[in-house]
Amino acid sequence: MDSTAPTPLPDLVLWRGDGCHLCDDARTLVHALLAERAAAGLRTPALVERRIADDPAAERELFEQIPVLEFDRRRLPLALRAGPIRAFLANALDGRGS
Repeated sequence: MDSTAPTPLPDLVLWRGDGCHLCDDARTLVHALLAERAAAGLRTPALVERRIADDPAAERELFEQIPVLEFDRRRLPLALRAGPIRAFLANALDGRGS
């Protein structure tokens, strides 16, 4: 194994609800911000969507906060605006705020 190969990133999870138009908007925004990061040569995780209805514990905890982004045990509730999402990604992926 190549010891210089980068460590794979955990997935970026978008917790969403069924019929949630804010979640749809968040998905579009997160895809755009991930593309922006990739174009800048920055580390970019895969985006995975999870339905809170499929996880009773997540539904109890997150229902009033969706859409929620989660990366490596960090969460951003109400992920609705580019600025906070960009800062969350920079902090989680690059170890800095933006």
